[in-house]
Amino acid sequence: MVVIATKCYVSGEARDRALDGMRSLVANDLGELDVEYEVGVRRDDFVSVTVEGPDATVARNVLREQWGEITDHFEDGGTYYGTLEGWDDDGFTLDAGREFRVPREGLGLGTGSPSQIRDRFGLVQHLTLRFVYHEDGANELAEAEQDRLYDWTRGNGRVNVNSATRGEVRATVNRAGHAQDIVTVERLGLLEQSIVCTEGTDPPGLLASIGGYLPAELKAVIP
Repeated sequence: MVVIATKCYVSGEARDRALDGMRSLVANDLGELDVEYEVGVRRDDFVSVTVEGPDATVARNVLREQWGEITDHFEDGGTYYGTLEGWDDDGFTLDAGREFRVPREGLGLGTGSPSQIRDRFGLVQHLTLRFVYHEDGANELAEAEQDRLYDWTRGNGRVNVNSATRGEVRATVNRAGHAQDIVTVERLGLLEQSIVCTEGTDPPGLLASIGGYLPAELKAVIP
């Protein structure tokens, strides 16, 4: 079994749709590999994939590469995946199967309070983030993660969304009449998406226009 670094935290019909989508994504990831698999959700909402068959080892490695893995083993200086669960004046709280703190000085994302940094980079709750674990508690966002987030601020702008699948976000953008204002909807996780704006599109304006259609957290990234 592989526990991948994305969560399914919605309920009811939304949960059913999300898991149907997750099964399709896993099927696409595993392609022609000779395996059987089952998608499930742990009690902490992380998605698990049980894989059996001749190509099971390869399949598990593909899932780890594509999604990142939630593990029980942490080594000093190692890079791991977690999801953004909380924030306060002292830093971020990540869920990596258990709770880890990334102190303010370990964020590496410039000046401001953690809440201001979250707003500036459009970090919605449950977003997957890579971090470097340190036994002394001085955890830090991975350099590759910092680079990814800075890249978001150098483009034409984005609107990041949680609690919705990629298909639901695309449909919402179309329904609101903004299909021509976006480049694509980039998948950040099962229920976390990033709407990439075209040149000249105002991210806060797009957020305001589609916000009424989505029962979700939305954050604009302004270049």
